[in-house]
Amino acid sequence: MNSNTHNLFKISTIILFISISLFHFTKSPQTLTLTPKSPRTNYIVRFTNYKHAHHHKKYLEHNTKKKFNGSSNWEWIDRNNAASRFPTDFGVVSVDDEAVNSVVEEFQRLEMVKDVTIDSSYQLRNLLGGNEKVFERIGAFSDAKKRPGKIFTSMSFEDNQTVEWRRELLSHKSQVTSLFGADGLWSKGYTGGKVKMAIFDTGIRSDHPHFRNIKERTNWTNEDTLNDNLGHGTFVAGVIAGEDAECLGFAPDTEIYAFRVFTDAQVSYTSWFLDAFNYAIASNMDVLNLSIGGPDYLDLPFVEKVLELTASNIIMVSAIGNDGPLYGTLNNPADQSDVIGVGGIDYNDHIASFSSRGMSTWEIPHGYGRVKPDVVAYGREIMGSKISTGCKTLSGTSVASPVVAGVVCLLVSVIPESERKQILNPASMKQALVEGAAKLSGPNMYEQGAGRVDLLESYEILKSYKPRASIFPSVLDYTDCPYAWPFCQQPLYADAMPVLFNTTILNGMGVIGYIESPPVWHPSNEESNLLSIHFTYSDIIWPWTGFLALHMQIKEEGSQFSGEIEGNVTVKVYSPPGLGETSFRHSTCVLHLKLRVIPTPSRSVRVLWDQFHSIKYPPGYIPRDSLDVRNDILDWHGDHLHTNFHIMFNMLRDAGYYIETLGSPLTCFDARQYGTLMLVDLEDEYFEEEIQKLRDDVVNTGLSLVVFGDWYNVDTMVKMRFFDDNTRSWWTPVTGGANIPALNDLLAPFGIAFGDRILNGDFSLNDELIKYASGTNIVKFPSGGFVHRFPFYDSSESGATHSFLAGGKDNADSAILGLVEVGGSRIAVYGDSNCLDSSHMVTNCYWLLRKILDFTGKNVKDPILFSNSVKLETSLHQDDDQLPSRRTDLNFSTYSAVLGKELICRSDSRFDVWGTKGYGLQVRGRNRRLPGYKAIDLGMGLNSSSDISISKSPKVVDRSKENSSGNKFLGLLYRDDLDAPVVFPSHWLVPAAVGVLGILLLINFWRIRQKRRRRRKGSNSSGRFSNL
Repeated sequence: MNSNTHNLFKISTIILFISISLFHFTKSPQTLTLTPKSPRTNYIVRFTNYKHAHHHKKYLEHNTKKKFNGSSNWEWIDRNNAASRFPTDFGVVSVDDEAVNSVVEEFQRLEMVKDVTIDSSYQLRNLLGGNEKVFERIGAFSDAKKRPGKIFTSMSFEDNQTVEWRRELLSHKSQVTSLFGADGLWSKGYTGGKVKMAIFDTGIRSDHPHFRNIKERTNWTNEDTLNDNLGHGTFVAGVIAGEDAECLGFAPDTEIYAFRVFTDAQVSYTSWFLDAFNYAIASNMDVLNLSIGGPDYLDLPFVEKVLELTASNIIMVSAIGNDGPLYGTLNNPADQSDVIGVGGIDYNDHIASFSSRGMSTWEIPHGYGRVKPDVVAYGREIMGSKISTGCKTLSGTSVASPVVAGVVCLLVSVIPESERKQILNPASMKQALVEGAAKLSGPNMYEQGAGRVDLLESYEILKSYKPRASIFPSVLDYTDCPYAWPFCQQPLYADAMPVLFNTTILNGMGVIGYIESPPVWHPSNEESNLLSIHFTYSDIIWPWTGFLALHMQIKEEGSQFSGEIEGNVTVKVYSPPGLGETSFRHSTCVLHLKLRVIPTPSRSVRVLWDQFHSIKYPPGYIPRDSLDVRNDILDWHGDHLHTNFHIMFNMLRDAGYYIETLGSPLTCFDARQYGTLMLVDLEDEYFEEEIQKLRDDVVNTGLSLVVFGDWYNVDTMVKMRFFDDNTRSWWTPVTGGANIPALNDLLAPFGIAFGDRILNGDFSLNDELIKYASGTNIVKFPSGGFVHRFPFYDSSESGATHSFLAGGKDNADSAILGLVEVGGSRIAVYGDSNCLDSSHMVTNCYWLLRKILDFTGKNVKDPILFSNSVKLETSLHQDDDQLPSRRTDLNFSTYSAVLGKELICRSDSRFDVWGTKGYGLQVRGRNRRLPGYKAIDLGMGLNSSSDISISKSPKVVDRSKENSSGNKFLGLLYRDDLDAPVVFPSHWLVPAAVGVLGILLLINFWRIRQKRRRRRKGSNSSGRFSNL
């Protein structure tokens, strides 16, 4: 056989083999990891008023009949539960998936419809095992895949230190109720009598021997049972009201109303909760315990119903979450100011490692979070009732929550029944708890809130309580460290960014209240006049709570002052008259300040942290920074100096640096005041004015830059895409670990750019071992700079369409760290932020950051970093068209504070540029847009309802343009039609095309063979084939 023919045969065989392999390995991600698409999806239609369900049904049918010509593309779902006999403010409809957009648009057009949202589901998923099952701490994600249901975090669990903590329990020789002094109130006749306690959980058995007063059991699920077959609801009820001698509850005479809102499969839907909440309101519950939570504080139907429930004078107690010891991990609804959020401690009054830490992240990146939890209670190895009889121990904040709920029931019973509704409400109960709490030595305010619940102190407060308003926390004392961390960690000084302190107004006078006049600062002495405070606060205090934020600056004349400033902030609140009253209620709230002030530090040690360009979940799918983390795929901890970067913040302060936060665009700070601007793990875009000003600041003003990037790879983002069975939509990462295309735009004037590799591995520098976790590479850097390269494993080529190949390869050395001088300024770039982020850190690189800041701020060059062996003789270069590109298949402006928005300096910038476009800018701001998209001006904040509402129409991809990877075909796979997903046959089209090619080659090969045979028969040649 001729060699060319033989080669052709081998090629054909190989292509056929590849096509068969593709059929086997390139199945659609949907068939491997996603829930199959169902023909219909349930939606919640919320109305602007309460009516019986059949009225709402007729309203929708009548007003959409003409539009749909009587077609059955949607139908009303009747809900036969205990709430059916009461008016409701919502309905559940089943909508054909193909008609979703038209039906939702028509519903939202109706005057009486408030909004339309997916009927999302919640899941406890193994909160407790069954009778003998071991409880597992499992959240919403496992092995980088999202589990069915609404996103939640892990709940109560069997403790691994059971033996140790049981010994601790035995050493106390008492019940947890005795540790709070509950027996002292029992002896006075207070046992929780005539207090209606709603327990939202997995139900309870009617004949359970531990309970004397089970008033009602209701089932809100699609299962035909009222019993608890999991054990979680029974345990929670036992902590609150159990009467077994081995596991006593706090209020044994409390009336238990068991709301079974979770199935045996540990699933629940938002509509079940909304119905159950409505029934709790209609049934006049006094207290409600909810031991679930998750990071999505933008689930508006759920969040707003909680607000309505507390506005109805129901005291809600909820677990703060089991995502500790990480900061910025508060769970909703416990993070709401109208809810009593409970953290956990052990029997030595140490914050439990599992207890989530504050601050609240609703307000950042453009503000400052509130103090949460409100209080802490024992939450490790608590005794409670088993599913049928007997006792067991569990740990978690979902155990600490019923401890506080039991305390609350006991306190409610102290007030005569005829006076309860006039005195007790969510605000007055929280006032009694936080004012009576015992502050623990050691933990800061974002770990312990007001401190450990003190039942007897709160009892004394309630005995003589008169309706009033107050501020929590009521004191900010810079000399009280570590409780006042992070404020006590860094003194105030002149010419700094404002220091923000966000407090909660508790209004025990009424569900609604108003600020009578602007807050006032009352300095205690002449020196205290050096403090300037601007205030932002709630226009309306509802329900029961509001906020008062302090923006504090030292005046310029205090630039050399060293000492303490002290005084009070007062704010007057008023509410409508109470029952039987004729005049408005008035109250003056007082916040005491004691602040430390130092002379303004030198520029070289002042560092400015860019918070403005950080985006987190919610509302967008912002992926984790380390792809090795498989059980927490969302970036939801805030990326703030005082949340998941708090250890770095403490380290820099200990090293003598002063770090300030910028929550406004880069035009809103005076570069002459700072030695270094830090850009770490940033996801947002930049205004053109920001890029220009930063260039001028570096070139002309002497500002230095430190940039820590993260991975960015389009193929990997597509691979991380998944179909969410709850929202019936595709979830795709909004960006990578960092927005590398935007950072490259910012760094372009300096000849610096990052690439799109995803590098993993260990390297050693200065005899320090550092883990490089899903970092990126440097592909452009100017000559004369110093660039450090190391060999890493590159996983960036394991794209969605090549999953059958090995997921990465060993690379030659990759550039990851670069340092260069630019005139009188200095720039340092590094491709991975995980070594600074305490969320999923393997090894820290704080020592490296210190050396970098010594270089950028003080021009101190460490010999290890500035060795001649790493100096660039020629620039590192890559063509611009080869740099990472933006995706054009999603509307980034929905999540951005830049795209479609006006450039404006916010209230977290210095007072002199509030409401302006910044320093030295005379031009008007303009909307910035991504290539391929018109500028979109939403006219609202990131936390507005539109961020999670149903889109009016699917997003359209411009197929005439190549996507960011430069491949038109793959662009079809990158579509992000969230509300009308298109199933593209990527699992058969590619192998089919390859297979057809292989068959054509084989046919061609066969025809050539046939021709040669005929020639051999008709010739007298030697029989050898001529060359083809």
